[in-house]
Amino acid sequence: MGLPYFHFLFLSWFLSAHVFCLLATAQRSTYIVHLDKSLMPNIFADHHHWHSSTIDSIKATVPSSADRFHSAPKLVYSYDSVFHGFSAVLSQDELQALKKLPGFVSAYKDTTVEPHTTHTPDFLKLNPSSGLWPASGLGQDVIIGVLDSGIWPESASFRDDGMPEVPKRWKGICKPGTQFNTSLCNRKLIGANYFNKGILANDPTVNISMNSARDTDGHGTHVASIAAGNFAKGVSHFGYAPGTARGVAPRARLAVYKFSFNEGTFTSDLIAAMDQAVADGVDMISISFGFRFIPLYEDSISIASFGAMMKGVLVSASAGNRGPGIGSLNNGSPWILCVASGHTDRTFAGTLTLGNGLKIRGWSLFPARALVTDSTVIYNKTLADCSSKELLSQLSDPERTIIICEDNGDFSDQMRIVTRARLKAGIFISEDPGVFRSATFPNPTITFQETHLDATPAPVVAASSARGPSRSYMGIAKPDILAPGVLILAAYPPNVFATSIGENIELSTDYILESGTSMAAPHAAGIAAMLKGVHPEWSPSAIRSGMMTTADPLDNTRKPIKDSDINKAATPLDMGSGHVDPNRALDPGLVYDATPQDYVNLLCSLNFTEEQFKTIARSSDNHNCSNPSADLNYPSFIALYPLEGPFTLLEQKFRRTVTNVGQGAATYKAKINAPKNTTVSVSPQTIMFKKKNEKQNYTLTIRYLGDEGQSRNVGSITWVEENGNHSVRSPIVTSPIIEISS
Repeated sequence: MGLPYFHFLFLSWFLSAHVFCLLATAQRSTYIVHLDKSLMPNIFADHHHWHSSTIDSIKATVPSSADRFHSAPKLVYSYDSVFHGFSAVLSQDELQALKKLPGFVSAYKDTTVEPHTTHTPDFLKLNPSSGLWPASGLGQDVIIGVLDSGIWPESASFRDDGMPEVPKRWKGICKPGTQFNTSLCNRKLIGANYFNKGILANDPTVNISMNSARDTDGHGTHVASIAAGNFAKGVSHFGYAPGTARGVAPRARLAVYKFSFNEGTFTSDLIAAMDQAVADGVDMISISFGFRFIPLYEDSISIASFGAMMKGVLVSASAGNRGPGIGSLNNGSPWILCVASGHTDRTFAGTLTLGNGLKIRGWSLFPARALVTDSTVIYNKTLADCSSKELLSQLSDPERTIIICEDNGDFSDQMRIVTRARLKAGIFISEDPGVFRSATFPNPTITFQETHLDATPAPVVAASSARGPSRSYMGIAKPDILAPGVLILAAYPPNVFATSIGENIELSTDYILESGTSMAAPHAAGIAAMLKGVHPEWSPSAIRSGMMTTADPLDNTRKPIKDSDINKAATPLDMGSGHVDPNRALDPGLVYDATPQDYVNLLCSLNFTEEQFKTIARSSDNHNCSNPSADLNYPSFIALYPLEGPFTLLEQKFRRTVTNVGQGAATYKAKINAPKNTTVSVSPQTIMFKKKNEKQNYTLTIRYLGDEGQSRNVGSITWVEENGNHSVRSPIVTSPIIEISS
């Protein structure tokens, strides 16, 4: 009996010691630390030396750092391109010691980030004979940095057929790793890097299953091929959308920065990825991730994007998929191109042919070439809710039955129940199924793998696309632009599960149809990259302006673009300025430009503390706050009113500067479309330019009333060129104020 007792005591001691160590270690967290580089002591050769020495000094001065049960404070990343600072594993005592050191600005805990998950170049009217494609050489030599879950480099979309040598200005690398060697990069995929130190800092015991830039999720591969995939012939999604896949900028170069892994997706890794992308020399960044609602000065995507903007790099980011609620949008910072998601004119279907010859087309992506025959169509009021597997299983011959299901608000759950009841097929309808009530139609058939073009109306704002205004800053109407984001065909890892038949058959494919603002952002990034190639002198603000003022607010029936959630006209807080038009953006006539100092003036107006200001701007010493202004030179207008009355007449003035980017002298006249309950005036009503790159100013005054219905009313100002082809449109919206993050 003695031996077992001794063993029990030993085991108890081991567990207690282990738990104590875990508790001690758990006191440490990874922090993102912002420093003021202007205060870096001269004794340090560079920023990394300063950062590592800072951590060493904490080890020497904080007693807990020497505790044998504590892991030492550890430097995770050193940042310098998009903002200055580092990430480190610290205890609370160590963090407090750090705050007392010279140059400290702010710190916050590392957090997780979430993703916003062939025909579209045609839908965007990109063609090889005229417009943006030939003008930019299909985006040749422009470098797009894609920050995501990596890439499947063997995909046909990433071949370098027909591409010249890598631009000499490129400073990035092709980093080897698990199942990824440097030979997988080429003249298309010119860079591949990966960042996961934040994951390991959060949990040192984790095993990174794919420690390389190789994609094991599919999101990154899909996004990269949308932005800049090469021509890939003969591809489809299980027979749907067959043809030649190509990215928006097929000859642009791709640099991939993987920060999202199966084991986690952390802010510190995202910042490291963006920091490296800008240092490497990318021209454009596409990111389809975002945070839940947090202030600007804690939003690392926003902060890093500010640093990218300061260095001339535009960031195209997804609005998020939490729509359609008001204020559900992410990535709404004034210096980010925020992209909403829309349907295109392409649909995918199956056709039900009843015994009397009546054909009914319905949406379908059934992933097999199948012909359903020898079945019976049943509509039964008791069963039509399709919410009970037990009820459906009581049908006399379920495996030969096609059930009609009415809309109960949970389509995905209905599909699962029909599948588990082992019925042959299900037809899900949202309109009154009267055609099935009065008669029976024996011997129906269903065919699949149908692709149809020219659907109307299109585009339509996707219900899931997140809506503005931005909770982090409401003074700018967001999103900026609408781009294709629903059922987009693009490359996918062939070893990743893509879809299923029933509950047991899992399928994979080289190309897949995916939806979300994640798919919209790379469309906009590809277009912006080509504009940068044609107009290398344009700033990030000028590129965004060119895309916004030429966007189309009308669908292919020439009526206002609809919001699919309410089947009514969408507002600028749903779709921005409208659907992006790449060819018109090539020659916008006028642009609303903004310098880095203009954005600093905006920050100066926001009543931030010095710490909050410096967190975004990096240093207060290098910036002039003598002219604070919330009136950013932006190509849209938003006037806000309080949620509760009394609703008195409000007035807001906006001052704008437009730059003539046309070929020479030009005269423009203002055309006003005032929102409901609003009067809008502009002064002057005519602006004249004598030469290219000349600037002119105007003032827009909005007088408006709020209302108890919290309406968002929409209008526009359009500058129309006399005896010319340019029409420069900016949306106007009045909106109730929503709660801002703090």
